[in-house]
Amino acid sequence: MNMTIPAGADAARAIEVLTRLRDQLGAAAVLIGADVPERNRNDWSTQPPTNPLAVVRPVDAAGVSAALRACREASLPVVPQGGLTGLCGGARPEDGWVALSLERLVGVEEIDPDSATMTVRAGTPLEAVQRAATDAGLYFALDLGSRGSCAIGGNLSTNAGGNRVIRYGMARELVLGLEWVLPDGTIVTSLNKMMKNNAGYDLKQLFIGSEGTLGVITRIVLKLHPQPGCTMSALCALPDYPSVVRLLNASRRGLGPLLSAFEVMWPDYWEVVTQRVGVRPPVAGAHGFYVLVEAQGTDEAVDGPRFAAWLEQFADGGGLADAALAQSVADTQSFWALRDACSEFFQVLGPHVSYDVALAVRDMDAFAAQCKAALLAQIPGCESVYYGHIGDGNVHLVAWVPGLSIEEQPKKRMDEVIYGTVRDFKGSISAEHGIGTAKKPYLSYARSPEEIALMRTLKQALDPQNLLNPGKVI
Repeated sequence: MNMTIPAGADAARAIEVLTRLRDQLGAAAVLIGADVPERNRNDWSTQPPTNPLAVVRPVDAAGVSAALRACREASLPVVPQGGLTGLCGGARPEDGWVALSLERLVGVEEIDPDSATMTVRAGTPLEAVQRAATDAGLYFALDLGSRGSCAIGGNLSTNAGGNRVIRYGMARELVLGLEWVLPDGTIVTSLNKMMKNNAGYDLKQLFIGSEGTLGVITRIVLKLHPQPGCTMSALCALPDYPSVVRLLNASRRGLGPLLSAFEVMWPDYWEVVTQRVGVRPPVAGAHGFYVLVEAQGTDEAVDGPRFAAWLEQFADGGGLADAALAQSVADTQSFWALRDACSEFFQVLGPHVSYDVALAVRDMDAFAAQCKAALLAQIPGCESVYYGHIGDGNVHLVAWVPGLSIEEQPKKRMDEVIYGTVRDFKGSISAEHGIGTAKKPYLSYARSPEEIALMRTLKQALDPQNLLNPGKVI
């Protein structure tokens, strides 16, 4: 059997241990060598696929524990995998590693309507979690464009954000309890359902956002909310960025807890989605900025007029160049189609590189202008467009040189320009996509030496053999 074996591991010993693990967990649970599926060789990052030694697919925490113990015995590095939708290489194995896939660790175990919680297995797709909550008359607030593919455990591993962070918070705010498996195979079960539980350290927070470097999440207690009774939305055109900030502040003040999304699109993004993707714009003419404001209420008869009155009051103050108020669910969906049209960029722009950064709200337009100019000046022909969840400090941008393949795109130079500009504005190189390997060289742009040293101390304490997703994040 011709396979790549990591340094420090013995080939014969590795095959012996994996064969024994297959006998323990079943033939479908351990696939070795040529039997490793193509999907487990990479995530959605632009890095090339690899050749993992094996993929292990347990169905419960005991299986995860057995896999980690076996790999530790054979000195085999392990990469946890969920839906493999990550963009930074966090779930991508290196040659010779073992991929620990949670694709069979799926299902909703319990919905407790009195506690407003759901207990779910980590490999369950996000869309299945959302659907189960809806079927129970409740609402799970985390939402991403990859909802049909991404796994809830992977969402927690990167502390995913999505479209409604401004109201419900990041993924970590939606978790009450966890079960996880440490690198030595120890299973820690803390499936807490209580909002208030200050009995010692809140250990689950160590593992949310750690990208599978400290432990493997296996089960989760999620916080649910009441199902919204109605959704109101408006697509607003504004003359300049100060007007955008005024609208954001007016939204927070006038809509209060009803405000669920505040999505901003720069003119360059708007031109691509309306002219090249072909999404019909609900407002006419060219403007400085475009904002999708959404609010979720409990009673259409009360909250609908309240939203309309709020928007009219802001317009009367001279803050809007134009606006379209949704009159139906179809209108709201058409507004969101503008914001979600970035999923069509590969078809209309060709190969490009996506970025996810965080900045203070006041700095976002200055960042976009400086970044766009620097990219064009330092990379001839480089184009870029900007959009994002401005209300929670998150800007997305897409950069590309027309006519180049994805392999030919000057990503390293783009990274240096974009993350260097983020550092100039004292922002974060990652708002919601994690670090993985793609952003690892720039971690010091957003974290102090003392913070990075403490991260390394935690890693050493929990994974002294450095076998769980080694080389990722730090």
